[in-house]
Amino acid sequence: MALTISSSPHSTIALDTPTLMRRVCYCLIPGILVQWWFFGAGSLIQIALAVLTAYGAEALVLRLRGRRLSHLKDNSALLSAILIGIAIPPLAPWWLVVIGTSFAIIVAKQLYGGIGQNLFNPAMVAYVLLLVSFPLQMTSWLPPLELQLYPVSFADSFSAIFTGFTQDGFSPHQLKELADGTTMATPLDTLKTGFTQGHTHSEIITNPVFSGLAGIGWQWVNLAYLAGGLMMLRLKLISWPIPVAIVVSLFVFSLIGFLISPDTTIGPSMHLLSGATMLGAFFIATDPVSAATTFKGRLVYGVLIGLLVYLIRTFGGYPDAIAFAVLLANMTVPMIDALTKPTTYGAAR
Repeated sequence: MALTISSSPHSTIALDTPTLMRRVCYCLIPGILVQWWFFGAGSLIQIALAVLTAYGAEALVLRLRGRRLSHLKDNSALLSAILIGIAIPPLAPWWLVVIGTSFAIIVAKQLYGGIGQNLFNPAMVAYVLLLVSFPLQMTSWLPPLELQLYPVSFADSFSAIFTGFTQDGFSPHQLKELADGTTMATPLDTLKTGFTQGHTHSEIITNPVFSGLAGIGWQWVNLAYLAGGLMMLRLKLISWPIPVAIVVSLFVFSLIGFLISPDTTIGPSMHLLSGATMLGAFFIATDPVSAATTFKGRLVYGVLIGLLVYLIRTFGGYPDAIAFAVLLANMTVPMIDALTKPTTYGAAR
C-alpha cells in the first residue's frame, strides 16, 4: 500500500453553508428558465410564493424557539422553497404551495431541530404530503405551450393561481381538457395511462407530446437540470457517486425491462429525460444532511434510488417516483452508513 507524505496543513476550508446553498440555487437557474420557456411563467410565481412562505415560516419558528433571526441567512429555506416551487404544477392554486412549504419548514425541518438535523429531505416531504392529500391539483400539469390551444400568459398564470381562472375565464382543468384531444399532462402520465388501457408502447408514442427523445419540453428541462448538475460537480458543491449511481442504475434497470417487454414498459430515454429524473439525481438526492455519507454508501444509496424509481414508475400507481424513492432511501441511510463505514487503519473490522 502506497502512502503519500505531504507537509501541513492537511485540512482545507470548506464553503460555509450560506455560500453553498446560494451556489446550488444558482445552478438551478438553467432548469428554471427552460421550465418557464416550455410551461409558462406559473413556475416563477410558484417559486416566488414558496420563497416568501419559507422565510415567513422559518422566521416564525425561530422566534418561537428563541433563536436569532440571523439563521435565515443560511439560505437553506431558500433552496427548499425553490425546489418545492419547481415541483408544483405551474397553475396549481396558491394555497397548495403555501401548505407544502409551511409543512416542509415547520415540520420536516424545524421540528427535527433545524438545519443539519432533519432525517428526510424537506422539499420531498412537502411534495409527497401534497401529492397524497391533493392528487387532482398536484397532477394538473398542462402540456407545453406549443401544444396548448390557449397559451397562458403571465397575467393568465397569476390570475389562475390566485383566483382559479385565467383572464378569459378558463380554469386549469378546462385548459387541460382542451389540450387532451392531442396530449395528456406529461409523457410519463401518458404512458402510464396508455399501458393501463391496454395500449402498446408503439401505439402510445404516436401522441404529439412524444416528439424527440422523451417528450416536448420535458427532455429539454431535464437536460437543463443536467447542465446545472454538472456545474455543481465542476464547482465541487456535490460529489459524483450519488447522481452517477442514480442515472446509471436507472438506465440499466429500464434497459433490461425494455428489452424483456418493449411493448409494455417505458424505455431508458424516457426514464432519464422525463419527469424529475435529473432534478432528483443532482439537486434532491444529494442533500448532504439526509443522504449517505460514506463513499460506498453513496453508491449504494444512489443505486437504491434508481431501482426504486424504476419499480414505482413501472409497477406503482404514480407516473413519477423521485420523491417516494428519495424518502424511502433516506430511511435506509443510518444502516447504509453503518455497513459501509471504512475500517480505521490498523484496527480490526
